[in-house]
Amino acid sequence: MHNLPLPPLDGLSALLAAADGGSFSAAAEALGLTHGSVSRRIGALEAWLGTRLFERHGRGVRLTPAGQRFAKEARAALGTLQRGAEPWRPWKGRQTVKLSAVPSFARLWLLARLSEIERGDLHIDLIVDHRTSDLNAREADVAIRYGRGQWDGLDARRLFGETLAPAAAPALADRLGADARADELLANPLLHDSDASQWRAWLAEAGVRYRPRWQDRRFEDYDTVVAAAKAGLGIALLRQPLASAALERGTLRKVSARAIANPAAHFICLRRDESRLPVLEVANRLAALA
Repeated sequence: MHNLPLPPLDGLSALLAAADGGSFSAAAEALGLTHGSVSRRIGALEAWLGTRLFERHGRGVRLTPAGQRFAKEARAALGTLQRGAEPWRPWKGRQTVKLSAVPSFARLWLLARLSEIERGDLHIDLIVDHRTSDLNAREADVAIRYGRGQWDGLDARRLFGETLAPAAAPALADRLGADARADELLANPLLHDSDASQWRAWLAEAGVRYRPRWQDRRFEDYDTVVAAAKAGLGIALLRQPLASAALERGTLRKVSARAIANPAAHFICLRRDESRLPVLEVANRLAALA
């Protein structure tokens, strides 16, 4: 296998630069070469391959059908080499890693810890969106996802689980006490996001069947649920440790001594073949903070 003839590697970089730039002049500028050098390198590659890779049009060039197929293969092969070398290559300067999270997680937990994740040698390009980023399409490098931890094609590492306990603003908590019965809680509006199953599960353990009512309030984001509880609009299930800061600051207080485990948890998600050191380091720092 080691005796197989290989294409001229400098010709591959010239090929891809010309394909991206649309001309030999653009390729020369991108590579820091002369126009003649680019032309000679591509000529040598065409001679090795035995077919033309480019055809001229106007002031530029475009790939022939054979050139398109070969450029695709060359780009994939060089990408594989680059990824394979990542574990041994030293970092050069500040590295940027794209991190995806939903708005409520970003506001309640991530933003307060972002500078500690970066620590001067990393830059986090934070993608805050309700839409799930496609890691395999490289829309992000790392994603924080909420669920059961099973997503096709991804390596999901548990970040932290949660407990669920009813909480309310201080004035309402004073009226209810620290261990109110389920029927006492139901005398007030219940607050939740698009998933009411958590209230259903908490009340079921108290022997009460929950049915949504007109006075209960639903919000799109969980951090809005927390804000509504702080404003005295009703009782929320406090997801700890995600929203523990509200307890620590005294803006919310527990109104029941009973807490249940949330069946869903937060996970650090990576591509299964991820080997880039800065991306792996971000995942490690997230895990350490949790």
